[in-house]
This record gives sequence, structure tokens and C-alpha cells, in this order.
Amino acid sequence: MCTAITYYPKKHYFGRNLDLEYSYHEQVVITPRNYSFAFRKERKIENHYALIGMAYVQDDYPLYYDAMNEKGLSMAGLNFPENASYKEEKENVSNIAPFEFIPWVLSQCATVEEAKTLLTKTNLIQANFSDDLLVSPLHWMISDQKTSIVVECVQSGLNVYDNEVGVLTNNPPFDMQLFHLNNYLHLATTQPENTFSKKLPLKTYSRGMGGLGLPGDLSSQSRFVKAAFTRMNSISKEGEIESISQFFHILESVYQQRGCVDMGNGQYEITIYSSCCNLDDGIYYYKTYENSQITAVHLFHENLESKKLICYDLIEKQQINYQN
Repeated sequence: MCTAITYYPKKHYFGRNLDLEYSYHEQVVITPRNYSFAFRKERKIENHYALIGMAYVQDDYPLYYDAMNEKGLSMAGLNFPENASYKEEKENVSNIAPFEFIPWVLSQCATVEEAKTLLTKTNLIQANFSDDLLVSPLHWMISDQKTSIVVECVQSGLNVYDNEVGVLTNNPPFDMQLFHLNNYLHLATTQPENTFSKKLPLKTYSRGMGGLGLPGDLSSQSRFVKAAFTRMNSISKEGEIESISQFFHILESVYQQRGCVDMGNGQYEITIYSSCCNLDDGIYYYKTYENSQITAVHLFHENLESKKLICYDLIEKQQINYQN
């Protein structure tokens, strides 16, 4: 399961936790402007916006988990089991497989509004990448420097939701997640007053009691509430270092530690990596489960006119700064 967020202190940031019990040995992958994007049912896109993000490269094709393009449009796919429902091919629309969806949008859209227009002519179809890589049930969060949307392909069709919360997790569907926030409208960052009864001299006995009732478990619905409360009340200075540090602190509020979610057969769901995209400057930051140091890859430090993928292996060994 996963969590994606936006954060806009001064510059604009987008990123996610990837929570799984296994890894495909993903890399930070840059797709230059002249890499030929092939699609199963649609024509190739030979020239497009450059992309950077986390991907598993198979047969020279970047299977992006999350990415941003050079214009600052960003996108992440999150697990959406038992709700995702892909369709049969249709005429007079673009038939796109889910594994192609991030490249399809980010290669040709500069803003969320452009993505919305593209979505009106896009049909997500049931198609595997290969016999070994089956289609994943996903929904997506798409963000730019101004706004965010959530895209869900369900049994009734393709739903597009405005996302003012700036958070996405997994199940249930996004509209139900938003409604569920009504159950927590009493939460506050300030200390509560005694509204239980005027007949009882009830007092606060600890800092943070305005947040009593905030979920702390690792279910997708609880993570949605926890991340939304943390993100929407988060304050940081506006510098780059302070902003990305705060971004990762928000994601840390819903980290998954090895041992807490038992998947059986000796496997445990963990936060394999966390990412933070600077949408204004094209910088992709990440941390891994074993390496809490922030590592950065800069999109604009590469030759973006190339035709070949540029891949960086993750630095996964813990980096410790010894002071003596």
C-alpha cells in the first residue's frame, strides 16, 4: 500500500511512500525528450517532455511508479485492489494500458488542466506488460504547481476528482475517503476545551490532546486521515532544505516499519522508498528503507535531447556521518 502527498510552502513538491513486501530493484530513471515512447494500441510518441521518476526498467521500457516531467506535472500510481476495473478497447478514443498511463500523460501534458482534457479521450484497458508482469489494480494522483486530481477507473467508468486535500492512499475510493474526514472535524492542533460536561472539572494533562482520536494504525483509510491532518497543518520555512525535510517528515507520519504488517511466509510490508519531487526545479529526492539520507537526482543536469534512458541505481546502504 502507499501514500502520496503534495506540499506547497513556497516552491511546489510532490512525492510518495511506496509500501510493499518486495522490490523490483527500481531505479531513478530519466526519459529524455527523444526517447521513443511505444504504446500497445496507440502511435509512438517520438518527441515529448522529459521525465524523471522511480521506475522498473524492463525491455528498455520505464515502468514508472511515480514521475514528474520538465514542466512540473507529476503523477503517481497507487494500489487500488478490488476497485480498479479496466475496460475493453473502444473506438474514437486512445486505448492505454495502465503501465503506460504515466508516460502517456506526462509525455504530452504540462498542467493538470491539460491532463483533464486528455483524460476525456483516454480509455484504460485491461492489458498485461508481459506474461510475467501482470496488470496492477491502480489509481493515480496527478499534480502541478496549482492543483491536484485523482483518477480512478472503476466498474462505472473513469472518475476524476479534484483533490483539495493533496493526499492519496489506497482503498476505499477517493470520494469515500474524503467523506470519512468528516468523522475527524473535531481534531485540532491546539489544546481542547472541556465540552464533555460543565459539571466535571476536566483538564488537559498532556500536550497534543487536540489530536486525540487521530488514527495511528497502518490501514489505508487511517493513513489517509493521518497524512491529511499532518500535511494540512504542516509548517516549515520556505528554503529548499527546510521544505524537503518537512516533506519527508510528513511522509514519515505514515511510514511502515518491518514487522508491523505481516504478509506471511516471512514477508513484511515496509516503506521501500520515499520520494519528493521539486516541481519547479526538476529535482527528484529519495530515501530508502535502509538509507535515511536524502539523495537527489537533477533532471536538468542531463542531456535531455538524448534518445536513451538514463538510470541511477538507488543508494540503499545506510550513510552515517561520524563526527569523531
